[in-house]
Amino acid sequence: MSDQNDPMAEIRASFFIECEELMEALQDGLQELDDGSEDPETINVVFRAVHSIKGGAGAFGLEALVRFAHRYETVLDEVRNGSLHPDSEAMKLFFLAADHLSDLVRACRDETDMDEATSEELLTRLDALLGEDGASEEVAPEEFEVQGLSLALDLPDMDGAEEDEADDTKLYTVRFKPEQELFATGNEPLMLLRNLCDLGEASVRCNFDDLPALSDLAPETPYVEWIIELRTDAAEPEIRDIFEFVDGLCELEITGPDASASEVSDIGATEAADTPPPVAASTDTAPAADADNAPLPVAPPAAPEPDPARPANVVAMGAKEAPAPEAAKEPEGDKKPGTPAAKSVVRVDLERIERLVNLVGELVINQAMLSQSLDEAGLSPHSDAMNGLEEFQRLTRDIQDSVMMIRAQPVKSLFQRMSRIVRESSAAVEKEVRLVTEGEATEVDKTVIERLADPLTHMIRNAVDHGLESSETREELGKARAGTVTLTAAHRSGRVIIEVADDGAGINRKRVHEIAVNKGLIAPEAQLSDSEIDNLLFLPGFSTAKQVSNLSGRGVGMDVVKTSIQSLGGRISINSEPGKGTTFSISLPLTLAVLDGMVVNVAEETLVLPLNVVVETLSLGSDDVQMLRPGNYVVRWRGGFVPLYDLGVMLGYRSHRKTDPGSIVLLIVLEDGSRAALVIDGIQDQRQVVIKGLDDSFYRAPGIAAATILGDGQIALILDPADVISGMGHIRGTDLMLSERKIANE
Repeated sequence: MSDQNDPMAEIRASFFIECEELMEALQDGLQELDDGSEDPETINVVFRAVHSIKGGAGAFGLEALVRFAHRYETVLDEVRNGSLHPDSEAMKLFFLAADHLSDLVRACRDETDMDEATSEELLTRLDALLGEDGASEEVAPEEFEVQGLSLALDLPDMDGAEEDEADDTKLYTVRFKPEQELFATGNEPLMLLRNLCDLGEASVRCNFDDLPALSDLAPETPYVEWIIELRTDAAEPEIRDIFEFVDGLCELEITGPDASASEVSDIGATEAADTPPPVAASTDTAPAADADNAPLPVAPPAAPEPDPARPANVVAMGAKEAPAPEAAKEPEGDKKPGTPAAKSVVRVDLERIERLVNLVGELVINQAMLSQSLDEAGLSPHSDAMNGLEEFQRLTRDIQDSVMMIRAQPVKSLFQRMSRIVRESSAAVEKEVRLVTEGEATEVDKTVIERLADPLTHMIRNAVDHGLESSETREELGKARAGTVTLTAAHRSGRVIIEVADDGAGINRKRVHEIAVNKGLIAPEAQLSDSEIDNLLFLPGFSTAKQVSNLSGRGVGMDVVKTSIQSLGGRISINSEPGKGTTFSISLPLTLAVLDGMVVNVAEETLVLPLNVVVETLSLGSDDVQMLRPGNYVVRWRGGFVPLYDLGVMLGYRSHRKTDPGSIVLLIVLEDGSRAALVIDGIQDQRQVVIKGLDDSFYRAPGIAAATILGDGQIALILDPADVISGMGHIRGTDLMLSERKIANE
């Protein structure tokens, strides 16, 4: 049966989407534990993530995933109840197990095979943390006889225990009957009963009153229930916490001194709801309607018509502020003033959003065409048609902003993937490395995030392999034994800036220069600035590795990074200080769909510059321009000097010419705060333009980021001024900047 006709395909796709969110919570929790968090809720979050993955995997018969998640969950449960206190080595193992769990989820989603040897190795190491008791946990009950139906569950038998009237313990009676769904989700009553017995003195017996004749038994239908008499000093909510993860999958009744004899029954077959049901609520406070809406962990909310072949290609819309599973649902009337309501989340297939973005792009183009037509008609600026056009433009912008907000996603998921790259890379080169992330909430177009994974992976590996010294060398230099790689993201000047920094030795520029000369990449007599030497790292075939390793040494890497960044309309720069480290900065547009641009004329060509880089427009006076040497000019601006470039000459549209007084100049600012002045022929308009990427079959000229369609149907190139100026600076060397400083000092 095809996926289109399979009713489970949609639920299965939603499960794997849910797994991505659970893996994100798992990584967050492990990082907090590794940072020294002692909050019990942190380990609860970690445990719940693994448990939920196991439960969903059991529903779809993903045995390898269930088996690994179960053993991992068992170890985390020991941490949760205080029996195991993980040290640094145990935390490293937990991270490795989380990485492998992610691989298993991906393999099950893509229906590919996994290396069982890796699973077995990790399981063996996890079992070693538990000792003999943990290693034997999966052993089946020792005894199961059909006739007489005696069960040996290895639980304490407290039938003969004497009651001490002087202590503060209380006697509870717990009736627990699993539903069929409990077993389908991979849960085990045995573990629940053992955890219950850990609360105090317990007597456990099995009730077979509902057991039919052997000939009438249905293999998948549970008939037995357990009756537990528990003497404990724990309160009723603590007892209910034991059954937190099977709430809605069993019948549970607790009676005792302070228990309300509440019962949860036949919930397993009811319809799922958007929020978890109350756990500790009694029958007096929880309406029956809430019980009817309890969720099924095995069937996460399905995205509307997702593509089962691409389950990860989904954007979640709305803030995820669902209450914790153990929290009781407050009645509507009891809400505290000012308490924000939980926002629902709708998962939408990314292809649907892409279609919406494309339609918005066409709307922007048609709005520009309509504006052009009305201008050519010579209508009065205050006519009804022009007023309607202004309103249309405003609505178009609002729609475009809203659609961009839908497609914008935090970079957190991308940064979490880099945590694994750091762990694997540091293990490969036997270095101690820690990753520090900042700005994880920075939102970027989801398309950009997906295409940034490979470049960032190259840069992280480069920082670990080449940037950081060995642990022994760092100690000799008085540095911390563990090197630090810092990954940051921020919005700046209308763009997204992502930086990868290390606190290593910095770039050995002398060695870089020698390698470039030996490989014939530059002439031996070439005089290069520090910045130009640093940029040699981006040349194809350049590598400083002395030997080939799994991480580097094959001459591929940073040139691929630069090409990938440029394909996104971005650029990359390097800043290195000997002995203190190196920082790679990536500058990217906020979106790859629509931008605010300034339409200008240069040598009878129409070009578009991003409006956010334009600081000011100038009209040159007779004394504003000074020549440093033939072909190099600066313009006086606000008491200082700024390099002056003729945009037409830089793009090869015309030859050098004298800059006449009255020429129009655009003053632009770059990410590093430096400024430059561009000579143009005229300014047409400021408007929104739709970004159209250039096909790979086109030659990617320096400074050309993309193209767009104007209102009159004309195609215009979108420029990246910083890239254009960077290319000119490489040709001219550093004479211009040195002369600029000299004039400024005068």
